[in-house]
Amino acid sequence: MRIFNILIFSLLLFSCNNSSDVPVLKAQISTIDFDQKLKDLGIELPNVSPPQANYVNITQAGKLLFLAGKGPRKADGTYITGKIGADLTQEQGYAAAKLTAINQIAVLKDHLGDLNKVKRILKVTGMVNAVPDFANQPEVINGFSDLLVEVFGDKGKHARAAVGMGSLPRNICVEIEMIVEVY
Repeated sequence: MRIFNILIFSLLLFSCNNSSDVPVLKAQISTIDFDQKLKDLGIELPNVSPPQANYVNITQAGKLLFLAGKGPRKADGTYITGKIGADLTQEQGYAAAKLTAINQIAVLKDHLGDLNKVKRILKVTGMVNAVPDFANQPEVINGFSDLLVEVFGDKGKHARAAVGMGSLPRNICVEIEMIVEVY
C-alpha cells in the first residue's frame, strides 16, 4: 500500500509540474543593468569607506545582509551635519537621506559585485538628528526610501522605522541602516 501511495503521489506531482494551469515558483533574479539605471538617474556610486572603528560595513547570515548605519557622506569625504529643524530644513534632511541611500547601495554593490543579487530590501531603520519638537522624521527618511524604490522597483519597498534622535555620531543629520535579502 505504501508503494502505491508513493506512486500516486509521484504521478500527481509530475502532472502538476507539467501543467500550464499550475504555476511553478522559481527565483526571479532580475537582469537589470543597474550600472546603466544608476547612470540614467544621475547617480555615481562612491567608493566604500572602511569602518573607522571595530565593526564592519556589512555582515551576512545565510541570505540576509545586515548593513551598518551610514550617514550622508559627500564625495569629498565630509558629512552633512546639523540638526533638522535648527541647522537644516526638512527638505535638506530628505536630500541627506537620499545621499545616504546612495552610500548604502555602494556598500551593497561592493559586497555583492552585482546588484541583481538583491532579492528584496526588507527593513530600513532611519535615525534623524532633530530638535525635540521636530515631528516629521518619516518625511526626512522618505529620501532614502524613495531612492530605493526608484532604483530597485517593488524589490525596494520595505518595512521601516523613522525615529528622532537628540544627537548622532559626529553630528551627522541622519544615520540609516538596512536589512537586505539576497538570492
